Amino acid sequence: MIDLEATRSGAFAAGGNASVRDFVALLKPRVMSLVVFTAFVGIAVAPGGMHPVLAATALLCIAVGAGASGALNMWYDADIDARMGRTRLRPIPRGAVTPGEALAFGLVLSVFSVLTLGLLVSWAASALLAFTIFFYAVVYTMWLKRSTPQNIVIGGASGAFPPMIGWAAVTGTVSIESIVLFLIIFFWTPPHFWALALYKSADYRRAGVPMLPVVAGDAATRRQIFAYSLILVPLGMAPAAVGLGGPLYLAVSGVLGALFLGLAWQVRRGEGDAAARRLFAFSILYLFLLFALLLVEPAIGIAPFASLAGGLS
Repeated sequence: MIDLEATRSGAFAAGGNASVRDFVALLKPRVMSLVVFTAFVGIAVAPGGMHPVLAATALLCIAVGAGASGALNMWYDADIDARMGRTRLRPIPRGAVTPGEALAFGLVLSVFSVLTLGLLVSWAASALLAFTIFFYAVVYTMWLKRSTPQNIVIGGASGAFPPMIGWAAVTGTVSIESIVLFLIIFFWTPPHFWALALYKSADYRRAGVPMLPVVAGDAATRRQIFAYSLILVPLGMAPAAVGLGGPLYLAVSGVLGALFLGLAWQVRRGEGDAAARRLFAFSILYLFLLFALLLVEPAIGIAPFASLAGGLS
């Protein structure tokens, strides 16, 4: 059994040799890039527009807040990271950064990002950012990840908030449009991460993380991936119904959804790790293209459909 307190306080307490690259690694830059992109789309498609300086400030704060969440996650999960092949070379397990340094780094960045966003841009967006950091660091990392195979389902909310935060930075409110963007990422997260978990299940089993393939088995995981994909695909087309997307978005999102479902069905049929790897890789492209389309369509002069939500009000 792993001694969590010893791990966080002493087992990786070498420190002193950390480089700038090590502290950047604590921010989980690949995850941060997706957060920044989806938040940028939320800002760009929100009604009313925003001064470029304020928009850049909002994006910086959201990025720093996401990085703070990553640092707090690495601080708490150092014991897990040391057991898993894909994470064992992170800064804390290899002794480049001490747990205390990572904790302090994450807390300082959290406070800075939340207060700066509130003081300079929007307290509504700031409150959402604070809740997102809390949800990822406390609800997901400290509670759900180690206690339930539904960790990704519930915890996925933390990764779905950025476009809503961006929207709130512009409008000061949360609306049906931003909720749709939230739901797309929320229902995208389980098939995305469970596909990864299928071919990394030995890693999670060794680390004692109750991911769905470890607890319920591969067959149940494949069924769940397909079930969530069936919900995701129409949600991926929903921006056209709420006035964010137009005919190009509707057509391309439909094609992308069909491809996603096809790959999810291959996983459902049990076609092995190769099928799971294909779905995992395509899921990243799928989400990127959906959000990119929301930027491209108005840029080339294609107007969005009228909002069904607005028409019913």
